[in-house]
Amino acid sequence: MSKQDKPAGAPRHVAVIMDGNGRWAQSRGRPRLFGHQAGARRVREIVEACPDCGVEYLTIFAFSTENWKRTQDEVAGLMSLFRIYITREARALRDNDVRVRFIGDRVRLDHKLQKLMDQLEAMTAHCEGTNLTIALNYGGRDEVARATKRLAEDVAAGRLDPADVGEETLPRYLDTCLLPDPDLVIRTSGEARISNFLLWQSAYSEYEFVDTLWPDFTAAEFARLTETFGRRERRYGAVPA
Repeated sequence: MSKQDKPAGAPRHVAVIMDGNGRWAQSRGRPRLFGHQAGARRVREIVEACPDCGVEYLTIFAFSTENWKRTQDEVAGLMSLFRIYITREARALRDNDVRVRFIGDRVRLDHKLQKLMDQLEAMTAHCEGTNLTIALNYGGRDEVARATKRLAEDVAAGRLDPADVGEETLPRYLDTCLLPDPDLVIRTSGEARISNFLLWQSAYSEYEFVDTLWPDFTAAEFARLTETFGRRERRYGAVPA
């Protein structure tokens, strides 16, 4: 589907908090990592559904700055899963014209994973189809703090006049500076909170909280939510004409 043929009213950018992997596994008597593996497989289906839904940008919340609080075994398993996912999916993503970007603080991630992330971004930099952004070691407050630090450094160095700092300035320093703000944010698993995800960017996003656990979240449900979005009236603080 070309951009000209996208469904009327489709969200250009959808962000997803992929929640419920652990509970999905535990309900089946399996370890939590089994659920994360199932959730990783689900990502491909949703990425592939984006063109037909008219979605140009998909951002997924893979690992938060708070997730380091989980058990050492689960964190180690997740980091291994990220390395496996990137290695396994890189060629398919490139061949399907998917451009991949990562957001978040990479410093705490191991060097092998950082290298794989860099390689995947470079491999898909020419792609012009779906834009997939993976939030890895990401937190909204951490992102704003890092952006503010860089802004302050530019002010201190004389590269930025404090008088010129306004609402449009900070976004240029955010991890998402190359992305449009999300139109729709989806959270699976029945939880109704945003968990420190895209705090600045989602100020006027529409939200959908669904009960489905992420490994059970299908392309059909994704399509239904994007279609429902098209019937919403977004006023950005104004009143209907």
